[in-house]
Amino acid sequence: MTYLDYNATSPLCEASKRAAEQALAVGGNASSVHRRGRAARALIEDAREQVAALAGAEPAEVVFTSGATEAAALALWGAMEAAADAGKRLTRLFVSAIEHPSILANARRLTERFAGLRLELIPVRADGVADLDALRTLLREGKGRALIALMAANNETGVIQPVGEAAMLAAEAGALLLCDAVQAAGRMPLPRADYVTLSAHKMGGPQGAGALILKTGAPYVPVIAGGGQERGLRAGTENLPGIAGFGAAAAAAAGETADPRWRDRFEADLKKNVPDVRIFGCDSPRLCNTSFFALPKIAAETALMALDLDGVMLSSGSACSSGKVKRSHVLAAMGVSDDVAECALRASFGWSSGEADVEAAVTAITNLVTRLGRRVAA
Repeated sequence: MTYLDYNATSPLCEASKRAAEQALAVGGNASSVHRRGRAARALIEDAREQVAALAGAEPAEVVFTSGATEAAALALWGAMEAAADAGKRLTRLFVSAIEHPSILANARRLTERFAGLRLELIPVRADGVADLDALRTLLREGKGRALIALMAANNETGVIQPVGEAAMLAAEAGALLLCDAVQAAGRMPLPRADYVTLSAHKMGGPQGAGALILKTGAPYVPVIAGGGQERGLRAGTENLPGIAGFGAAAAAAAGETADPRWRDRFEADLKKNVPDVRIFGCDSPRLCNTSFFALPKIAAETALMALDLDGVMLSSGSACSSGKVKRSHVLAAMGVSDDVAECALRASFGWSSGEADVEAAVTAITNLVTRLGRRVAA
């Protein structure tokens, strides 16, 4: 079997598996003062240091969550509530048109909850990069404090976004900045922002663990109240094995060097065998592991099923609902036509990928195109 869907979930790496198993054996609650409780607390704090090191943050800035979706919700809602309590109410949300649904959906909910809050999408260029000239104009228009959401790298195209420049614009305008760094973690240096979201299972850790990197001084009111865990910033008994596995995966990822060889080999061989393949974002800086492409006139749903039968697992890069593959909102924002967007597939490589995976994927795709009568190079 050939698994090339790391951007959806990475298989558990060995270091993370061992750490999670050791945490399961501890069997204590990190809030308890007895020896098992203290042992559990030590594992959590070790993981906090490991995640902080990966993110270039201080351990005290790491708030463990159930995943990046929760982290995004905590950041957005916590920032809104804190700003209102401080008398510096946020009135504008600027969210890139290619953000993950965990950001977009919560941003839309906020506009329903807070009267007078306006959501505006930051457009992207045809190359998949957010248009910061448009953001600059948006910031200058209107009044009121703003929150900007811009991901570090897109989960579908892999295109790296100009978060550093956006941070400078935010600072000039007195705005707050939220960065979804889920796909970037372990694949590139992570940017600093007021709020950064991470997920363990994208980097070889377990599902059900994530973190909000809450920059010191950033406005925040706890959204989940309860027993006071995570220094009162996110209540709920900590997921000890998940957090321990997250820390180990972060430490392993921090020691890796970005290597695009399998992605580049895959794309080169694919273009050789299928000359009319279209690769999205290839003219922009991209994550080293991500290839988003379209096989013209072959619907993604058809291709995914056929490839799966051949033992090759890719994704459409689009949100799936009730078993239906929907058109990518990312490609829509890039101006890609419907007939091309519905053919989009994503291959994403990771820690266990190798030459055999590239060869198997290219062979299966080439055979698929041949079977469906597409033109294939000799």
